[in-house]
Amino acid sequence: MNDLQAILDLSSSWHKHLCPRQVLGARLGLAGAAALGLAIPQRDKRLLALVETDGCFASGVEAATGCSMHHRTMRLEDYGKIGVTFVDVKTGTAVRLSPQLDVRQKALDYAPEEKKHYFAQLIGYQRMPDAELLTIQPVRLTTPVAKIVSRPVVRVNCAACGEEIINEREVMHDGQIYCQSCAHDAYYQADVLLFQPLNIAS
Repeated sequence: MNDLQAILDLSSSWHKHLCPRQVLGARLGLAGAAALGLAIPQRDKRLLALVETDGCFASGVEAATGCSMHHRTMRLEDYGKIGVTFVDVKTGTAVRLSPQLDVRQKALDYAPEEKKHYFAQLIGYQRMPDAELLTIQPVRLTTPVAKIVSRPVVRVNCAACGEEIINEREVMHDGQIYCQSCAHDAYYQADVLLFQPLNIAS
């Protein structure tokens, strides 16, 4: 489905509105898949999207490409940037796309009928040619794509907290297996345990 309007209809149905970031996500998704020569929306898991922010932009990327968190074909690298790297999992080829630096201003020229910048961007991003809208750059991943994708059937337990770790996200230290939160500074700080599992003998 390379019909931009259909893609935007799908994305906006998830948010109950359409915004400029959804349009950018859709446009970058279409261009990124085309640069790698891959058909979208994908029916397999060959295309991997590494989005650099969440929310509306990621929805546009998903609607255009079929890449998604729930299929493990989209990952968030939260840089707070409107950017996305697409990877051909089969070949390892990768390209990063982002809007051109002056894209907001240029959008006004493509929607002269709109006086408000928000709506001019919403319309202008749909009308602008790729050459004026986006930048595309071949890149090399610093982590091998096989390690990013991992093997989902592998399960181990953390030596410290005992919780199960999936998708090969464990950390080895002094011959012991640890989860990320026990091995490094976690994104949360443990407080009082509200629920303790019952140890019922069978």
